[in-house]
Amino acid sequence: MTKRKVEVFTTGCPVCEPVVEMVQSLACESCDVTVYNVSEQCDTKVCVDKVKEYNITSLPAIAVNGELLSCCSSKGVSREQLQAAGIGNPV
Repeated sequence: MTKRKVEVFTTGCPVCEPVVEMVQSLACESCDVTVYNVSEQCDTKVCVDKVKEYNITSLPAIAVNGELLSCCSSKGVSREQLQAAGIGNPV
């Protein structure tokens, strides 16, 4: 079964946590959600490489199937953008 790869980048702060909760509540069996707490994990090469690869400049940020969502480079994460990226819809 193919799964949608959802990567959430956060600092674990009060602004990020509702976004993490929203992603987790929308996720379905077709979603493979990984949460990276940048403040704790960015000493690992995987986290640093992903932040650079996606050109993440603000948090929270979400990538789906290797693409940073457009809402994460401008106005912030929205439920509509998550759903448009397929989160919560079976593959």
